[in-house]
Amino acid sequence: MFGLSLLPFLGDRKESAPESPLVLTYDQVEELGRELDALRDRIVADLGAEDREYIYQVIKAQRGLEVAGRALMYLPFVPPAWLAGVGALGLSKILDNMEIGHNVMHGQYDWMREPGLNSRVFEWDTVCPADQWKHSHNYMHHTYTNILGRDRDIGYGILRMDEGQKWNPYYLGNPVWALFLMVFFEWGVMLHDLEAEKVVQGERKWEDVKPLAKGWWQKAGRQVLKDYVVFPALTGPFFVSTVVGNVGANLIRNLWTFSIIFCGHFPTGVQTFTEEETAEETRGQWYVRQMLGSANIEGNELFHIMSGNLSHQIEHHLFPDVPAHRYPQMAPEVKALCEKYSLPYNTGGFFSQIGSVWGKIFKLALPPGLVRSQQVPGVIVERQKYTA
Repeated sequence: MFGLSLLPFLGDRKESAPESPLVLTYDQVEELGRELDALRDRIVADLGAEDREYIYQVIKAQRGLEVAGRALMYLPFVPPAWLAGVGALGLSKILDNMEIGHNVMHGQYDWMREPGLNSRVFEWDTVCPADQWKHSHNYMHHTYTNILGRDRDIGYGILRMDEGQKWNPYYLGNPVWALFLMVFFEWGVMLHDLEAEKVVQGERKWEDVKPLAKGWWQKAGRQVLKDYVVFPALTGPFFVSTVVGNVGANLIRNLWTFSIIFCGHFPTGVQTFTEEETAEETRGQWYVRQMLGSANIEGNELFHIMSGNLSHQIEHHLFPDVPAHRYPQMAPEVKALCEKYSLPYNTGGFFSQIGSVWGKIFKLALPPGLVRSQQVPGVIVERQKYTA
């Protein structure tokens, strides 16, 4: 018999939702999966010198911005130069975090056999240890994308970002908690594997946390020493202004990464799932979940580079180990497949998406009885082949 799963419809927010659910047959879903596999195989087979040159150029730009930013910290008595230094350092940290660190640690450049770009040994310029991030992000998030109870990126353990999360009075502070997370985002990412809510509830003991804390102490300690002791000390009498500048650069990075990541995961229309709905998924069904659980941000080439191409979050969730700068090339084909199978392709401008995210943050802070549900008609996906 048919195994059916009701998956709410993630519509392009520029269009109205359909009045009745879309039905995708098992064969349609599997054919979609094969077409996406073929797209990935074609891009991977084409990787080569152009991709090497691209990542080398990004690294060169990142290092140049960092050197310029550090150098301009010696000129606090020339405010425009000092502010330019803070901006340059902030941009270098964004590139290191987004287009280099995030993508390298996904294994997108392992094929190059370049030791400095190997996902197993790469470390980035942020307080979160790479091995912990790869567990919470590469494994937990990308395996269980948007599955309630499994994907802790849904609210990061402190926010209510979906109607499926049971409301309690704590969530009245949703906007405040979100603001704190945005400002201190690198620290929130560092503590992600802690599962703080389980510690508060007594479900995790110190023995479980101790190995994580050791990693935090070592990595965060080095970062704090570098940004707030060593480099400021090198500027001598400008120690305090350099500390302030480094705080500013880290803040720039935190605000930007939070905004890009939340735009890709939480604007109106992005769907979540239950463990029952996603049990024993086929490859095609996994692809459908990634497409329904992600959203893109429209922008120019520079915008995409500075976002680590996570502005193409749909393509990233489909192909997390493909070099991200290839996503703009893949996006038209992914969108065409969505149109072919009548699936939505959630995309919008930055201000539209981030406005939607913050609207959701404020709305979901309130008790369900005070706000209107945003549940919409769904996509019915046959979970099994028909058997007589």
